Amino acid sequence: MTSHHHQQQQHGAGHQHGHGHGHVPAADFDWDALAAHLEHEADLRADAVTEAARWLSGLYGAGSSGTGGADGTSGTDGTAVGVRRVLDVGSGPGVIAGLLAEVFPAAEVVAVDQSAALLERARTRSGGRLGTRQADLPAEFDKLGEADLIWSGNAIHHLGDQQAALTSLAGVLRPGGLLAVAERGLAARFLPRDFGLGRPGFQARLDAAHEDGFSTMRAELPGSTEEIEDWPAMLERAGLTPSGTRTFLVDRPAPLDRRTREYLRTQLSRLHDQLADSLRPEDRGTLEALLDEDAPTGILHRRDAFYLSAMTVHTARKA
Repeated sequence: MTSHHHQQQQHGAGHQHGHGHGHVPAADFDWDALAAHLEHEADLRADAVTEAARWLSGLYGAGSSGTGGADGTSGTDGTAVGVRRVLDVGSGPGVIAGLLAEVFPAAEVVAVDQSAALLERARTRSGGRLGTRQADLPAEFDKLGEADLIWSGNAIHHLGDQQAALTSLAGVLRPGGLLAVAERGLAARFLPRDFGLGRPGFQARLDAAHEDGFSTMRAELPGSTEEIEDWPAMLERAGLTPSGTRTFLVDRPAPLDRRTREYLRTQLSRLHDQLADSLRPEDRGTLEALLDEDAPTGILHRRDAFYLSAMTVHTARKA
C-alpha cells in the first residue's frame, strides 16, 4: 500500500487531490508510469509537506521527553533533537520520505510500502539516503520497529479497519513519539466554475461521483468497518493524546507549467476510466474534451488551469 496506492486499487492522488478507486490486479500495473504519476503528485505537494514536517519537528520538541537530546527539545537549527527514527507508512516512491529526511537530517528515515517496485524507486531517488521496508499492511505493522515519528499520508483509508490500523501504529511509537496522519482535507480545484465547456459546476459534480466511488471502495475492502471519520477522536481511541490538527495549502496559480498540466491530464484520464459510467452524457463529453491532447480546450493547452488543494494533518502523541 502506498500513500496513494493500494496494490488492489488503481488511483492517482490522495482524496484531497481527487483520485479514483477502480480495482485492478497488481500484476496489471505499469509500475513505472504509476511511480512517475505519484512522484508528480508528491512534488506538487512538496512545499506543503515540508511545512508540515517542520511543524511536526516543533511539536516533537515542544512535547517530547525524547532520548536523543538532553530534553528532546529542538536544536539550534530548528530540528527535533530526539527524533532518531522516522517511518513513512505507505510511502510509494519515497518523495515524501525524502522530504522528511531533509527536515530530520539526524534521523533514520524508512519508507514502508507493500510494493517492491515503488520501494526500489525510493532507494534510487534518495541515492541510498532512505531506508526501505517492504511490509504487508496492516498485517505487518508490528514488524516495522520502533519510531519517534510516523507519517502516513492517504494510506489508512485503504485499510478495512481504520481504527485498528491507527492502534497498531500507535503500538510502535516510542514514548513521546508522534503519529501524523494526513487524511482528507479539501478536494483539488483546477478549473474555474465556468470554463466554457458544458454546464458550469463540472468539478463539483465530478467530486460527488468520486465520493460515491470512495464509499464503494471502502465497503469492498477486506474487513471493512464503518467508522465516523473524526481523526482526533480515533487517534485518542488508539491510546494517544491528540496534539493538534493543521491544514496546509497547495497553491499553483495559472498558467501552469507543462509538467503539472500533464499530471492533471493523467488524473482526468484515471477519473474517466473510473467514473465515466456514472457521469451524465454532457459531463462525460466535457471530460473527454479536457482529455483531448490536440484541442485548445484540452487541459494540456488551457491557460486558465490552476491547482489548488488543502492537505490536513492530524497528530497525536504517545505518553
